[in-house]
Amino acid sequence: MSELPPFIIYFIAALLVVATQGIVRKIIMLATPIVTAVYLWQNIDVGIIVTHSILNLDLTVLRTDKLSLLFAYLFCLASFIATIFALHVNDTKQHVAGLMYAGSALGAVFAGDLITLFIFWELLAISSVFLIWARGTERALNAGMRYLIFQVMSGVFLLAGSLVHYHNTGSLAFEHIGLETTAGWLILIAFGIKAAFPFLHSWLTDGYPEATVTGTVFLSAFTTKVAVYALARSFAGEEILVYIGVTMACFPIFFAVIENDLRKVLAYSLINQVGFMVTGVGIGTALALNGAVAHAFSDVIFKGLLFMTMGAVLYRAGNINGSDLGGLYKSMPKTTAFCIIGALSISAFPLFSGFVSKSMVMSALMVEDYGYLWLLMLFASAGVFHHAGIKIPYFAFFAHDSGLRPKEAPTNMLIAMGIAAALCIFIGVQPQYLYAMLPWEVDYWPYDATHVLAQLQLLFFSAFAFVWLNQRGMYPPELRSTNLDVEWFYRKLVPAGVRRVVILLGNAKEAAVSTAMAPMHSIRHSFSQSSIAKYHLAESWPTGSMVFWISLILAGYLLLDTFA
Repeated sequence: MSELPPFIIYFIAALLVVATQGIVRKIIMLATPIVTAVYLWQNIDVGIIVTHSILNLDLTVLRTDKLSLLFAYLFCLASFIATIFALHVNDTKQHVAGLMYAGSALGAVFAGDLITLFIFWELLAISSVFLIWARGTERALNAGMRYLIFQVMSGVFLLAGSLVHYHNTGSLAFEHIGLETTAGWLILIAFGIKAAFPFLHSWLTDGYPEATVTGTVFLSAFTTKVAVYALARSFAGEEILVYIGVTMACFPIFFAVIENDLRKVLAYSLINQVGFMVTGVGIGTALALNGAVAHAFSDVIFKGLLFMTMGAVLYRAGNINGSDLGGLYKSMPKTTAFCIIGALSISAFPLFSGFVSKSMVMSALMVEDYGYLWLLMLFASAGVFHHAGIKIPYFAFFAHDSGLRPKEAPTNMLIAMGIAAALCIFIGVQPQYLYAMLPWEVDYWPYDATHVLAQLQLLFFSAFAFVWLNQRGMYPPELRSTNLDVEWFYRKLVPAGVRRVVILLGNAKEAAVSTAMAPMHSIRHSFSQSSIAKYHLAESWPTGSMVFWISLILAGYLLLDTFA
């Protein structure tokens, strides 16, 4: 029984969902993550390896250690909460896509070789895009296609890197690879696309806000976290990741502060949080790696909670633009409270989950003498509090009164948000339980006076800056606008450039043809002015006359052929 890869449970459930309806379908959906988690607990221990030979390749479909098991439990928890949130949805495509997506994530974290990883890497892409397309709008269809192109491109880089790695080493083992070879760089790019590295991130900010209300919750949990897992396994300690992670943590702040679509604000915030994880992987010490993994665990919960609250607002109010919301706390008080808990968690407020995980990465930066980068990450932390900790709840539920009085979120949504909120508080108050699950041994406790006071000061002055700027009218207003990101290059600049090139080529073709035909026109003109042109056979004949002479000539040829 221990040889059964856990992803199979999800795939079987997806097939059963297609064949069932109503309460039976809901029971199957809810039972799937629970059954999988219990199966992991009772049957899957550290050190299990299950390999199958296919086409002379040994594919390891199950390889367990503390790192893969922690992510497996996390994905079961995330899919359980997301499933509860989506119980009111009566769309078979979304339910099947959600189960296949979560199962593919499990398959990826238990993959022991690069080819098996590639298979689930592509299944992640194919299953997740339907959560965007399911919304049915033209924007969602176009965004989903762009999303899929990026995801497939990531798979192409992964496959190419895997083949080059196999050619160089004779091994396909999914383990530490490093950046000493071309294969390593190809695989890093593949992981970087899914992790939303700078300039490779636009699929996330473009696609996630266009997904369905419930689909975004699933999307926020799996793709980037699988990428973080892959980076931790293959590129731990590569210093370039420290600088990439710090850049990821900082640059989304500027976009999030001016963004009007609140789900897109959270998409930028997701990149920011993944930046902390990538930084921890790049540092590569036990403290930093544990911090990266712990923050991935915390982020799935509090970011999922924030996406759920904004999804509930979109579901009830029919709008998610900050410029059109405000005052919703009057009719959606429970959703408001859950949003505030998520905001405090992502802001790393003491006694909430973000504080006990993000502090590990920050401490690792100081221990390894990255003082100047620590200051940048401090700026990134303040920015998170601005755009996710304050902006999201303020403009959605408070600010000006929009006059909207939608109903409170459905019961299943409130239950899912309640579970996530309770976990945010529990992990923040009792971090030792999360720390006990971490893969590497480390002695760390976040609640020392220095760290708590420093974090409270940071949060206090960030809040003061927001209030001061907002009262003076200097805080960027919520405007109905589209912000230019790196996607402008391939959505606007490249198409415009292609059109310009086509026009230039067309003009060049016309000029070339005109130049080539000029001598012919000159010869024809000279001939028309000559004395020969005056003869009858050189004149322009009417069609009927031409047909007569052609018929006469053909008749002559037939006669000659007959008597020859």
